[in-house]
Amino acid sequence: MAGKSRCVIMLAMLNALLGLFSTDMGIDLGTANTLVFVKNKGILIREPSYVARHKKTGAVLAIGSEAKLMAGKTPEAIEAIRPLRDGVIADYDGAEAMLNYYIKQVHEHSHWIAKVPRPRVIIGIPSGVTEVERRAVSAAAVQAGAREAYLVEEPMAAAIGAGLPIDEPRGQMIVDIGGGTTEIAVLSLGGIVLNRSLRIAGDELTEAIIHFARVKYGMLLGEASAEEVKITVGSAIAGEKTSELQAVVRGRDIGSGLPKSTKFSGTEIREALAPTLQTIVRGIMDVLEETPPELVSDILQGGITMAGGGSLIRGIDKMVSEATSMPVWVTDEPMSAVVRGCGKLLTDEQLLKKVKVGARLRY
Repeated sequence: MAGKSRCVIMLAMLNALLGLFSTDMGIDLGTANTLVFVKNKGILIREPSYVARHKKTGAVLAIGSEAKLMAGKTPEAIEAIRPLRDGVIADYDGAEAMLNYYIKQVHEHSHWIAKVPRPRVIIGIPSGVTEVERRAVSAAAVQAGAREAYLVEEPMAAAIGAGLPIDEPRGQMIVDIGGGTTEIAVLSLGGIVLNRSLRIAGDELTEAIIHFARVKYGMLLGEASAEEVKITVGSAIAGEKTSELQAVVRGRDIGSGLPKSTKFSGTEIREALAPTLQTIVRGIMDVLEETPPELVSDILQGGITMAGGGSLIRGIDKMVSEATSMPVWVTDEPMSAVVRGCGKLLTDEQLLKKVKVGARLRY
């Protein structure tokens, strides 16, 4: 027993030593993209959350952009997967491989001791996840090489990244539309007063375009093509500029099975996205209806802050503003708001203690 405890102490000392030569990291482990913020350096990694591996052996062949290019084009022996779905880990081994790859990539040109990195890691997670799903994220980070893993809810991290004064006794509202989840939260005094996590976000908007192409044009469209259409011509409200937008897409005709090329207009895509966007707006209004009147008064003064890739859809801020009768603004670089928040927490121990979720997990 004494020998076992001695080994544990020695391992802890070794991790502490390796930690001195490792670089602390903030990670936005997103359904669509993974971003890594490195302490004192900023955002060094922006990659799609994709892993390509051999089906039989499980050997990882590619991660990130390279793996995304393989999606839908792989032979039978290889699969290109997204380890996260709806903001949570759907494939544990894939998520661990991805985290391990990025931790090693950050320490690639570091001191030789840091070739065995043991960084402290802060990870953003959706606010609606279960205890089991939280533990899966923490365990994956520790298995990937982190000496300590802290979890922070994404709306809180996004608010910190957007520069909102979350410590003040004043209501702040944040809407983070990511790839897998839409996080809606009301914050005050460094805590979440009310929140709602909708598993309706960017992925569902892409699915809406795929469904539209199948129903209206009898055309099978790939996920990557639909996503490109969403980015190129997607909009939330009618306008001269958005109506004139067009995109040429290539897919397969359902009837003949032959290749087919079609032109989509901005108006068509707006109509296809409308039901999903309306669900998100309804979620925002539901949270506002439950918000205490004093906090609603504060939000009316400061406005609703939007973050995440979904907030880049043309006119979505105006759509939310019209529905809620409140000012709405999109934060600078909305896609990196969560990881910037995690990055700020790396240098603010007091704030981290206040906003972290549950106990930290240690190696």
